[in-house]
Amino acid sequence: MSIERPVSPNPYDLLPATASFAVTSTDVTDGAPLKDDQVAAHGNTSPHLSWSGAPAGTKSYVVTCFDPDAPTPSGFWHWVLVDIPADVTELATGAASGALPGKAFHVRHDGGEAGFMGAAPPQGDQVHRYFFVVHAVGEESLGVDASASPAVVSFNLAFKTLGRAILHGTYQH
Repeated sequence: MSIERPVSPNPYDLLPATASFAVTSTDVTDGAPLKDDQVAAHGNTSPHLSWSGAPAGTKSYVVTCFDPDAPTPSGFWHWVLVDIPADVTELATGAASGALPGKAFHVRHDGGEAGFMGAAPPQGDQVHRYFFVVHAVGEESLGVDASASPAVVSFNLAFKTLGRAILHGTYQH
């Protein structure tokens, strides 16, 4: 039996509008269930992401994975990768656990570690949505360091994002 809560809106619809661009993945199909590799109990592997068409003036990227359906008032951050160089337009499957490009670094996800944490909703909870977002940033550095919280990264993105590319998968345990 699943727990039913009202479905929250797409959290990115609540932010100031920005340009959009394309993101694709060989691991995540938009709106479809995640593969086992992207589930904490089965693979805990960051998905492949490839993007194109970022707005002019993009100087870096931030990649995030956010679950707005977690049973908390603030959702749950699964991945926050900051200061990806502007010439990088693809992350391979598992990139979160390998060498990062340029000066890119991870901020700890809500599970407390740097890197990617796969889907892990509570047993019997509703279907969760996992928003994989590539944020095009108009500065080479977002201006935070690895000690920042995902909320601080998100706050900075609200003022420095030129565009967003969004892909979301789902998962229910």
